[in-house]
Amino acid sequence: MLVHLLDGTYELFRHFYALPSSKDAQGHEVAAVRGVVSSVLGMIRGGETTHIGVATDHVIESFRNSLWRGYKTSAGVPRELLSQFPLLEEALTALGVVVWPMVEVEADDALASAAWLAAKDPRVERVVICTPDKDLAQSVVGTRVVQLNRRTKEVFDEAGVMKKFGVAPASIPDYLALVGDSSDGYPGLAGWGAKSTSAVLARFGHIENIPADWRDWHANATNAARLAQTLADQRDLALLFRTLATLRSDVPLFKNVDELKWTGPTPAFTAMAARLEGTTTRTKRGSGMRASVSTTGTRRRV
Repeated sequence: MLVHLLDGTYELFRHFYALPSSKDAQGHEVAAVRGVVSSVLGMIRGGETTHIGVATDHVIESFRNSLWRGYKTSAGVPRELLSQFPLLEEALTALGVVVWPMVEVEADDALASAAWLAAKDPRVERVVICTPDKDLAQSVVGTRVVQLNRRTKEVFDEAGVMKKFGVAPASIPDYLALVGDSSDGYPGLAGWGAKSTSAVLARFGHIENIPADWRDWHANATNAARLAQTLADQRDLALLFRTLATLRSDVPLFKNVDELKWTGPTPAFTAMAARLEGTTTRTKRGSGMRASVSTTGTRRRV
């Protein structure tokens, strides 16, 4: 049994910026939803995806915003994109796919929790977390829980995470805390670049294990004395950033992995498909190319 866990938030953003704008009969933007639903159907039709769950950020803000004022928010996200989150959840549910709309925690927390829950079932051969988000690298376990970038087709098992980041999955929150994560809105510590951070954490694993005296590091870190001083001065900040980077694995999403088995669309999907197909497509975002679409949804470039 393979279990696929899909980052619905990433998929919606990706399709929003990749596809031309499409409006339904009521004038609502639906292009990204169409793209994600089509993509999920493609996974199912491929035959390998039998058990699937999709996590979304029903609300972009989470408990982490109360911990760090600079943490990511919905500010600046296009209204036409935000408005499609509820529709995506509705469309996937109508398709018969399990959806986890997150409010207090994030979609990434749901994916981490689902991966942990699914991996406990001995019938599960592999859990595939479908997202390029580096946060989820911390959930990778050996070759049994892996991360898949569906756009590039790259699969990262534990060895792949080590090769990419220079640290084990368990050290990813520490790595992000020191290096920073601009997409999530926290800067890391000054001077702590990717190479030096990897070298130090590869040896000590976690922030609290890093010796105060840089001469005890015996790691290939640039300007080690300065890095040690920065860490000494801002250790509490580093630990806060690690809290931001650490994903929850205790979100109660399902009791049995059988709940994720796709058994076909619900009766509501017929009406939803008709709504998504009966659209008018306009100029592609970010390009000067015009596109027109008939009400059947077949796109042609002009």
